[in-house]
Amino acid sequence: MKIAISGAGGFIGGYLKKRFEECVVIDRNDSVEDIVKKLKNVDIVVNLAGAPIVEKWDEEYKKVLYDSRIDTTKKLVEAVNQSEVKHFISASAVGIYPDNKECDESCQNSADDFLAYIVKDWEKEANRCNKIVSIFRFGVVLDAKEGALGTMLPTFRKCMGGTIGNGTMMMSWIDIEDVMRVFEFVIEKEITGVVNVVSPNPVTNYTYTKAIGKTLFRPTFFPIPITVVKMLFGEGSIVLTGSKKVYPKALQDNGFEFKYPDIDSSLKHLLKKR
Repeated sequence: MKIAISGAGGFIGGYLKKRFEECVVIDRNDSVEDIVKKLKNVDIVVNLAGAPIVEKWDEEYKKVLYDSRIDTTKKLVEAVNQSEVKHFISASAVGIYPDNKECDESCQNSADDFLAYIVKDWEKEANRCNKIVSIFRFGVVLDAKEGALGTMLPTFRKCMGGTIGNGTMMMSWIDIEDVMRVFEFVIEKEITGVVNVVSPNPVTNYTYTKAIGKTLFRPTFFPIPITVVKMLFGEGSIVLTGSKKVYPKALQDNGFEFKYPDIDSSLKHLLKKR
């Protein structure tokens, strides 16, 4: 199995390169012609390209967020359609779903914000591909070194961790090890369409915070006011304050079994490894 990765320098891309022995890296500056050449003898293309989402959004950065996903995907799909690639897997996000509503892949409602707008156009471009297409809607991916958890851990270790606001917002998450297993599973089964890459047990921010404290043996007494989050991240605060309760029906219907289905088992695994 030979795969090509766009966005290989990112968090998930780095893990994929270690997981699959034969990997081709697609650079964001590659032309369509360059990509077509790189795709010779490639079976799977994974599209993870996109500027970091947890940043302060102003109008300039919103354009970066949009272009880094839509333009890159458009170019990549054009190249894949000219190749012998069998399967195209493109990243997306659970940010497309509305807040405070239980959703699986059949959910037809969507959020009314800039993140959902990006996701819709992102998926539209990916679905122009004429190969097998899988759209991975990622929740919060947990890892002890990178991503949301990795960024937060130093604060928690210093006994300064706490909830965001009152902690009632829901978080759909998944362990990085299960993410790698999802890739392998979807490739093997050739599952098409939207796939929610989340655990079957979303949690509140309060539960997540307390679970981190319990695993680290640290108190969690310092909540972060919502106003502070909005001041730091602007419109991008929706990534941290949104409430997404999403379920992985497509994976479970196809027989996928999570190795770390609940937050306690995931944190024990990740923090013990750390």
